Amino acid sequence: MNYLNIKDEKLLPVVVELNTLLADYHIYYQKLRNFHWNILGENFFDLHNKFEELYTDARTKIDEIAERILTLRYHPMSKLSDYLELSAIKEVSPIQSDKEMVAEILNDHQLLLKQMKAVVNKAEAATDEGTIDLIGAYIRELEKASWMLDSWSKKPTEHLNRAIVE
Repeated sequence: MNYLNIKDEKLLPVVVELNTLLADYHIYYQKLRNFHWNILGENFFDLHNKFEELYTDARTKIDEIAERILTLRYHPMSKLSDYLELSAIKEVSPIQSDKEMVAEILNDHQLLLKQMKAVVNKAEAATDEGTIDLIGAYIRELEKASWMLDSWSKKPTEHLNRAIVE
């Protein structure tokens, strides 16, 4: 039964991009766990909690992405070796300074956002509104998390751009 009313040949490119996003999220999740366990220094409490918040969110998204692939009537990738090979996000040493960890996570956010946009582009071509809606919400949430981490990494004397109307 084709409850989606979308042809399989239109869905396959969406599923390929979703599987890539699934791989990215798995590596990102593990990196966050490593940073959560290994953070040291004066920012321990802030970042220990923030990394836990982020990996808890990533764990939820991993499940939702896999379930979306299943909804599209495909099996999601599920082997760690495949994730490591496919993901644009790479493993790093968990022994880093707090600022290096945040910079690494912000870089991963850029990669995740890029992949999310690739998913949306394929989903638009397939008229897959469910995937567009799911990933659109992810983009908004990740952009906000990125803003917050970026703000944490700024010096108090730095400022954002101003929109001045004259």
